[in-house]
Amino acid sequence: MNVLLIGSGGREHAIAWKLARSLQLDTLYAAPGNPGIGAHATIVALDATDHGAVVAFAHGHAIGLVVIGPEAPLVDGLADTLRAAGVPVFGPNAAAARLEGSKGFTKDLCTRAGIPTAGHVHVTTRAAAEAALAGTFGRPVVLKADGLAAGKGVVIASTDAEVAAALDGFFADGDTPLVIEEFLSGEEASLFALTDGTTVMPFGSAQDHKRVGEGDTGPNTGGMGAYSPARVLSPELEARAIMEIVEPTVRAMREAATPFSGVLYAGLMLTEAGPKLIEYNVRFGDPEAQVILPRFEGDLLAVMLAVAQGRLADLPPPVFSDDAALAVVVAARGYPGTPAAGGAIDLSGVEDAEVFQAGTRRAGDRLVAAGGRVLAVTATAPSVREAQARAYRAIDRIAFPDGFHRRDIGWREVAREERALSADRSN
Repeated sequence: MNVLLIGSGGREHAIAWKLARSLQLDTLYAAPGNPGIGAHATIVALDATDHGAVVAFAHGHAIGLVVIGPEAPLVDGLADTLRAAGVPVFGPNAAAARLEGSKGFTKDLCTRAGIPTAGHVHVTTRAAAEAALAGTFGRPVVLKADGLAAGKGVVIASTDAEVAAALDGFFADGDTPLVIEEFLSGEEASLFALTDGTTVMPFGSAQDHKRVGEGDTGPNTGGMGAYSPARVLSPELEARAIMEIVEPTVRAMREAATPFSGVLYAGLMLTEAGPKLIEYNVRFGDPEAQVILPRFEGDLLAVMLAVAQGRLADLPPPVFSDDAALAVVVAARGYPGTPAAGGAIDLSGVEDAEVFQAGTRRAGDRLVAAGGRVLAVTATAPSVREAQARAYRAIDRIAFPDGFHRRDIGWREVAREERALSADRSN
């Protein structure tokens, strides 16, 4: 069948790379795509905000499935428009995409459904925020923009001065929705699950690295690297998160007549009391997709189509490689502020790794940077430690003078693996 992929980032490159391996695929189209995606798909000039144009293209090119990669078109209702026009879609309708589009909506759902999450309040004015922060919330405290913020709308404030600075930023243009949360202690992990609104299929785990600097320091970004699986999320903890968090969410959305269809990405904090929901995303993560999809050994198109057609229960559980995958993001100088654009990139020396492109474009015959996060270099190996070494060997062969990256992606799991090796040697 013909498939249309919406998006242009590293997540979409990983999806295109995996879809291209499907025996069911005829032609893969991508809009707007990027040079990396263009190696697997026919790039077409479509604006995802022009729903009529997307529908017309789908009808005119016998599209059997539209895969919407990023969150913005989902929140904007592109899936609704396509479904109304009879086009199968992988991705939720706008009402269900509020799970990512509004943190306040998700927190209210957690309260109604008894889903474990951080204590919180939802405010819209600075005065209300200051009153809440002077009350039950200690320090550190978490402040989150209520809408989409490309992974950068979260501030963890440890002092009153940091709280005041954060409020200055959030309320710079007047009143705005803001969620204030208690700070949870523990280790974070990301759990992915496919659902057609009824059936829930666990679909891998990962651990992201949000801070720009090594040692998890500096401001939040969209993600500077990830590895999969997140073994800290044990099979027992994963089963508990599915039962206590994901399945109640899917059930609550269905009972509210806004069923969720697509992939749910649950950001979890593994606390002493068990997994708690930090937030939901309504699409594959970036860079998590770049480590989960290389480990998935099945036909991604077949699974996505089953989700879109409401027959996920007919499929067997997904199979993932026992190998670990680790991705390191190479960003442009200045990110997560204003990134340097136009820097030349040479990937010709890369071996033993997949390079997923995000913020890139062609300038004549050169590949150049055109965004903050530019590349995600992914390697697989029997251990996270070996995958990390392979990924960094590949990065060292990339010529990108304007780029930078962290050198410690996967550090928690590497430390755990090294402790386990030391224990084995001592025995």
